[in-house]
Amino acid sequence: MPDAQAATQAAVANEVQETRRRIATHLAALHHLNLALAQDSRNLKSFTTMGHPLAEIEIAAEMLEQYMTSTEAFLENMRGRFEARLGLLRRGEPRAGTDAEIAHGGFWLAYSRLSVALRRLGGQGSAALS
Repeated sequence: MPDAQAATQAAVANEVQETRRRIATHLAALHHLNLALAQDSRNLKSFTTMGHPLAEIEIAAEMLEQYMTSTEAFLENMRGRFEARLGLLRRGEPRAGTDAEIAHGGFWLAYSRLSVALRRLGGQGSAALS
């Protein structure tokens, strides 16, 4: 039985590593898109230089509004998804046993980290509007 347990733990560890790698790749792609948007926003000043400041103003406002809307929608979706799972995640706390005492601290540290991130997201909507 210990061999099966070790194999399962190794498979889970590999899946965790692959999931983290995939998410890191997506976040890197998002970062590149943010850099491209930043460059496009710098290029908007050419409209004002050519005597068309209204074009710069309108495009800048559209870009910022669309960016905030899509970002807020994504974050609200993630917040709702993980807040709905908090109870289930909490029940996943390591039970009493040989390694449970060691795992207990790490579990609650990670759980607290998720809770703090969700609280920060919960306050973000009102902060973005002020």
